[in-house]
Amino acid sequence: MSVSAFIAYLKLEKNYSPHTIKAYERDIGEFSTFCEEHHDTSSITDVGYSLIRNWIVSLSDSGMSNRSINRKISSLQAYYKFLMKVGQIAVSPLVKHRALKTEKKVEVPFSEREMDTILSEIPFPDNFEGMRDKLIIELLYASGMRRAEMVNLKINDVDLNRGTLKVLGKRNKERILPLLPSSVELIKDYLARRSEVENGAGSLYLFLTENGLKIYETLVYRVINKYFSLVSPKVKKSPHILRHTFATHMLNRGADLNSVKELLGHSSLASTQVYTHNSIAELKKVHQKAHPRNKK
Repeated sequence: MSVSAFIAYLKLEKNYSPHTIKAYERDIGEFSTFCEEHHDTSSITDVGYSLIRNWIVSLSDSGMSNRSINRKISSLQAYYKFLMKVGQIAVSPLVKHRALKTEKKVEVPFSEREMDTILSEIPFPDNFEGMRDKLIIELLYASGMRRAEMVNLKINDVDLNRGTLKVLGKRNKERILPLLPSSVELIKDYLARRSEVENGAGSLYLFLTENGLKIYETLVYRVINKYFSLVSPKVKKSPHILRHTFATHMLNRGADLNSVKELLGHSSLASTQVYTHNSIAELKKVHQKAHPRNKK
């Protein structure tokens, strides 16, 4: 069974994004090359775990992090799982593999004060670009959407009358997100300025560049980094940290985990629970402050 059949399976049946599919294809291709160079074969369907272990060692020796190595092995695991599914192999060579240990990534969300400063006190330029940048920050924080979801928002995904936003998430799953009144007002203001740059090329999309084209993910990252550098000393300033901030602030203010899960577009609670550590810290403070048994 060729790798191309596996890629088609990821695309058509699993609905993986082009970015994810490209990563899988690249990882499997790199292992095939390793097999050619060290095992005199390009076929990765009949190799044993010892060769995979040798690849892991070579990746580690090259300076690659355990986290990145685990991602590559995950691609191989998915491929061998597919081969078992179609009956080409009986047992995966990775059946007894254990992921390499990794350090937990600590992602520190922005504080409520930092968010308030950005959206209420920092002056954005009074032009199309300034209006767009402020709306990008507002919507990422108010909705918790992913950066790629924002880039692909279309004009007809916005329903200002109902105050909702339709988002196309991972694996083409749609979800409807509520809009805050402040977001609705900003969208109205932005749309009034959007006509200044429209040229037909990106007219379907909500967010445009100054040349009237659809925005791109790097632009969103630059916007977040630029403005948050003015108010926050945190090392990491990215769209994902804003998503993390949304989830943390919602949970801190009493939102239940299931509701946050639905808003974020997670397929399982396990994905959402990574955001609860900050909320637990907040609950601990409240508990210690309010409980009668706590000696002051």
